[in-house]
Parts: sequence; C-alpha cells; structure tokens
Amino acid sequence: MTAIVNVFLKEGVLDPQGKAAHHALDSLGFTGVKDVRIGKQIILQLDTDDKAKAEAEVKEMCETLLANTVIEDYTIEIN
Repeated sequence: MTAIVNVFLKEGVLDPQGKAAHHALDSLGFTGVKDVRIGKQIILQLDTDDKAKAEAEVKEMCETLLANTVIEDYTIEIN
C-alpha cells in the first residue's frame, strides 16, 4: 500500500521560498500567478492491506515526525 503525504505551511505563515518563486515567475512573464506556496511530498510504501490501519499509522507519523503541526498542515492519500 502507498501513502502520499503532502506537507505545506499553514495559511498566514510566511513562505519566503514561495515568495521568491512567485517573484521569479512574475519576472519571467508569468503574470497570471496569484500566489505560490512551496511544500513537500513524502511517499511511503507500507506493508499492510488495511487502509484504516495505514491511515491511522501515517497520521501518527505526521504528528510525531513528518510535519511540524505548529506551522504546517498536511494531507494523507492512501492507495
């Protein structure tokens, strides 16, 4: 089973990397971009067929290690 975790800064948290990318895109003529937020994606290969168990385990991983829940949000997709 595969788990895909997307981690991104919470709304209101300054994203200097996103601001720099937005400025660069604007400078390159991509003027239709309203905002850019940079995050990270973590792909986990899990040794289980139980989707509920996998989701609970990955949530615990996120809360413990993979995301800084003070300033970051995350989403989990189990396939």
